[in-house]
Amino acid sequence: MCYSAQVWGDYHTYVRKFGAQIDINEFVRLYGQRREGLNPKIPKGMDLAFAHPKTPEEKQIQALIKAYNTELIADSEQEMFEQAKRVADAERKLAVKETKAALNDVRVGGNKVKQMKRWIADAKRTELEPGKDNRIWPDWYAPVLIQEGGKMVVRPMRYHCRPAGMDASVDRTKDGRVSGTYNARRDNLTRFWRHQFGFTHGLMLAEQFYEMVEGPDGKAQEIQFNPRTGETMLIACLWSHWTDPAGVEPDLYSFAAITDEPEPEVAAAGHDRTIINIKPEHVEAWLNPDPQDLDALLAIFDDKRHPYYEHRKAA
Repeated sequence: MCYSAQVWGDYHTYVRKFGAQIDINEFVRLYGQRREGLNPKIPKGMDLAFAHPKTPEEKQIQALIKAYNTELIADSEQEMFEQAKRVADAERKLAVKETKAALNDVRVGGNKVKQMKRWIADAKRTELEPGKDNRIWPDWYAPVLIQEGGKMVVRPMRYHCRPAGMDASVDRTKDGRVSGTYNARRDNLTRFWRHQFGFTHGLMLAEQFYEMVEGPDGKAQEIQFNPRTGETMLIACLWSHWTDPAGVEPDLYSFAAITDEPEPEVAAAGHDRTIINIKPEHVEAWLNPDPQDLDALLAIFDDKRHPYYEHRKAA
């Protein structure tokens, strides 16, 4: 699986490299949802792409981002004040007598204060922070390159696919955890993903990806993988446009990264899957699939790039 990735968050890079058009209306809708409190998870790198708006739609998005950050800062400052008071009250109690409750209030309250300070600083920051602002996890949004009407289009989609026609409950397992539909196994493309494979293909462009593996101590640890060549990965994806038959939930564009058997170095690091990093010469064919010729699509996978993924424990 691909647990997390550093993606291209700035849509301008897709426009420059592929001549892609931006689906600006979908960006407006997404940022409107966040402002309305639906809380889609959007990386800071996507926000910063609208720092210098030119069109009316881009200016609208910038205004939505500013309003969201203003509210976030105000709420975080209020929470920080309440948690600082919680810590001060607990410290006064500890000066008289040590109790588990007071110690817990100092620990939890102190951590909350630090968290609120980080949130406030991030909301105010206007410069991109490499290695942080373009990172996504399941349920986060990222620009995805697709082809529609014979043109390259970049559209924001959620990294965690909810296939059209399925119930929204597919997003979660029975115990409430995130389901595995943010990845699509190659050996399951003609079964679970049969309505997307051969029909709705996309690309996620990323610089590195992360996996959770078992460490030497038996505990889970996060490993960062980077192509030794330094090349941007063209990660093959499937996407879907989900609509609520009851008309209650908003439309959802979402995608999944396709994974294959692990590259040897990835397996040696302790993980059993690797994303499919296709060659540039196959981009057009991948984004414009023929559902009657799935073998040609599988051949793209067989001819994928093998850059050697260097790895290290994530910071």
